[in-house]
Amino acid sequence: MTKHPRIPIPHTVRQYVFERDNYQCQSCGQQSPQTNLTIDHIIPLFQGGTNDISNLQTLCLTCNVRKKHHFDPRFRRQFGS
Repeated sequence: MTKHPRIPIPHTVRQYVFERDNYQCQSCGQQSPQTNLTIDHIIPLFQGGTNDISNLQTLCLTCNVRKKHHFDPRFRRQFGS
């Protein structure tokens, strides 16, 4: 398994992901400005995930901290394990 390097996500990509996800946490549903939103890798980089836009999602800070570096099983059908 090749580990992809962690690179800063460009502002334009971050903006695209927030807009695509309607500024809403994809786990709990909270929206901006109610909560602090972050960009998260669906499949973590160390587990073979990529920096591709299809592997990025919007999570609130609380859900992102709770998820840590684990794989979100709701996406298993789309992305494999």
